[in-house]
Amino acid sequence: MNRRINRETIRNISLTTTLILLPILLFFGSFMIGRYPVSPMEVILAIVSVFAPITTNLDSTIYTVVWDIRLPRIISAMIVGAALSISGAAFQGTFQNPLVSPDILGVSSGAGFGAAIAILFSFSAVMIQATAFLFGLVAVILTYSLSKKLRGNTILVMVLGGIAIAALFSALISCIKYLADPDSKLPEIVYWLMGSLSAVNSNSVLMIIGPALIGFTALLLIGWRINVLSMGDDEARSMGVNTEKMRLLVIFCCTFLTASAVSISGIIGWVGLVIPHAARMIVGPDHRKLLPASISLGATFLLLVDDVCRTATSIEIPLGILTAIIGAPVFIYLLQKGYEGWS
Repeated sequence: MNRRINRETIRNISLTTTLILLPILLFFGSFMIGRYPVSPMEVILAIVSVFAPITTNLDSTIYTVVWDIRLPRIISAMIVGAALSISGAAFQGTFQNPLVSPDILGVSSGAGFGAAIAILFSFSAVMIQATAFLFGLVAVILTYSLSKKLRGNTILVMVLGGIAIAALFSALISCIKYLADPDSKLPEIVYWLMGSLSAVNSNSVLMIIGPALIGFTALLLIGWRINVLSMGDDEARSMGVNTEKMRLLVIFCCTFLTASAVSISGIIGWVGLVIPHAARMIVGPDHRKLLPASISLGATFLLLVDDVCRTATSIEIPLGILTAIIGAPVFIYLLQKGYEGWS
């Protein structure tokens, strides 16, 4: 019995250590990946010299590459990946459906429409992100309002309402693409919708870090309540959980996270669907463990994909293309392999 406990303890410690170190190691490794070569020592000196009074002989180009180009992109990739992953895990538990993804309530389509409008009218990069964020929230508000007016199963009506709102905004995006200049605006809209972090900068990080911290903190604090919601409304009510308020809180947090992520990266599919399944296979269905694991794996996965996208070819590959190419086969593999329960 003691041996079994010790083995389980060692396994948990090893797993926790791995999930912590994996994104950290890739974070530092990503500084050295790119068309402009930067050695590990140059990365360390470029970072340390900003905070410590040491003299270096580093070229100013290295500081520009590390601090102005790669650092914002690395942080953005990790935040976007973590946001989509934890939102997917929380939604799957809340809606009691393993096929739910963060854009189930129409937030991605709404954000895409907002960005398309901003690009059509030649708004600045910051305004494109702000407009995408705003319309992402509008789409979810419309979905929630629709579900309150219709009768029937609350979860089912909300999901179906989300599908309808997403279809509406997708149609509106098509209208914007039809009206856009085919030589300038249309390619820009299409590229944004494919998903990319090529345009991120320090302002992008500042824009999403607040909503991200709020969303991450709130979801991690209510992980055990998501466990209760995943068992069904009747069981949740019997345990004293107000299911409607708790579900609304989860939706609010996930919408905040997803809208902020999509606003700077465009529409990136499969991350919020596949990563929670992978995390669930590793740590189990307990959301107190599943949500932190989803953050770690999501940040690691999207950062790795972004590293490949910006270095694999001479022309940068949109993130959404590569996540779909990787995500679909991985998801099929996870379905074939199976696991014991998801909630």
